[in-house]
Amino acid sequence: MFTSCAFNEMTKLVWRGGSPTLSSRLVAEEKAIALSYNGSSYAVMMATPADLIDFGVGFTLTEGIVKRADEIVSLELIETNLGVEIRMWLDEKRTRSFFVRRRAITGPVGCGLCGIESLEQACPAPPQVPNSTMFRARDLLNAMRDLAPLQALNQKTRSMHAAAFWDPSGGIGSVREDVGRHNALDKLAGALVRHNMPRATGAILLTSRVSVEMVQKTAMIGAPVLVAISAPTTLAIETAEKAGITLVAVAREDGYEVFTHPDRLIFAEAGIVAA
Repeated sequence: MFTSCAFNEMTKLVWRGGSPTLSSRLVAEEKAIALSYNGSSYAVMMATPADLIDFGVGFTLTEGIVKRADEIVSLELIETNLGVEIRMWLDEKRTRSFFVRRRAITGPVGCGLCGIESLEQACPAPPQVPNSTMFRARDLLNAMRDLAPLQALNQKTRSMHAAAFWDPSGGIGSVREDVGRHNALDKLAGALVRHNMPRATGAILLTSRVSVEMVQKTAMIGAPVLVAISAPTTLAIETAEKAGITLVAVAREDGYEVFTHPDRLIFAEAGIVAA
């Protein structure tokens, strides 16, 4: 039976003030996580072995292998000496399409495109997100401020990325953490689709930089707003523009920068909607 372990206590030698002291520290766990479909290996990711059911479902969704969680017929976690395998079986329709598009990839932390065979695969046209919900600019800023206290694993290890979903009516709901920023977002995606939570009226919150893959995953999730503490890349901005996503980045205590679709934001203090 698989047992989740997000961190371990490790012995260390601390040298401060001129003298060494033996101590210990909680360190984030990192393991090889293999994902397979219908008995066929697909990907191996280095990830934190926690919330792996969410990870399996979310990765499958953001990769475009399924569109709904119920298209995954079964999911099993198999622990070995080398890591953990997430074994998934797809329904008949998705099985057929999977083997048509099957490709082998190996993705280390911080890289979501290893194994891509063409430029078309690397930069697919993103799905369009709904454009009906308006958001108050101040609310998004407050949401990012509220995220840090909810990062339980990062508070222990200081080495985890977080991805969270915020909704104007309910605040921050699901929060997922991982040593890999892509993995954290995939885990969040899995949590949202597994529990059939509406995504078109909320925002994705990230504690990492915004690369194109993070925007692509947000589009697959169907969230209209993406907010991050770090800056985006040019391709991330271009992709967010095409997907209809409001990309907010460089979020700090006093504000943030809006790179795409500012018309979705209401700047209450000024009483105007951005043009």
